[in-house]
Amino acid sequence: MKELSKPLIIGVTGASGLIYAVRALKYLLAADYSIDLVASKSAYLVWQAEENIRMPPEPDLQERFWRERCGVNETGKLRCHRSTDVGASIASGSFRTLGMVILPCSMSTVAKIAGGLSSDLLERAADVQIKEGRKLVLVPRETPFSLIHLRNLTTLAEAGVRIVPAIPAWYHHPRSIEDLVDFVVARALDQLEIDCVPLDRWEGH
Repeated sequence: MKELSKPLIIGVTGASGLIYAVRALKYLLAADYSIDLVASKSAYLVWQAEENIRMPPEPDLQERFWRERCGVNETGKLRCHRSTDVGASIASGSFRTLGMVILPCSMSTVAKIAGGLSSDLLERAADVQIKEGRKLVLVPRETPFSLIHLRNLTTLAEAGVRIVPAIPAWYHHPRSIEDLVDFVVARALDQLEIDCVPLDRWEGH
């Protein structure tokens, strides 16, 4: 049973593949979860580059923007934060959450979190999850991984962070790009014990 009193934090970075964030929001909001969302500065540039869409910086307008993208207008609770607002609720360990998932996650963000840097709200919120012993899930979208990338990911894994690369499977017989994306989203949310994405799971031969 989901704890409706505690929100889940979603971080969106400037890595390619914003569809991962959109699909995650679609299922979480439809399942009536409470979401606090923060997008990095680079995410605005990626929306422009990949979709030729301008994401508004104002939190209220951004909430409408994300709901329009994922097609869920009524259910769930969505609160968006400016990446520069390091005094926001999610920047404090006293603000209780279900954890945080960053998808897609850039290698720049991975490096900063691994180094304990908090130059914006997204990185600070991730740092808080680690120091409070809460669940933090990263969905890196990069290939190939350099040795530096792998070392940073290893550092985070050793600190208890769950790493779920954006690598889909085919045993569930995907028929669309959305099916491939949903597999990754489902596996990422599995790490938080959230099961709201319809998925044909492996049951053996």
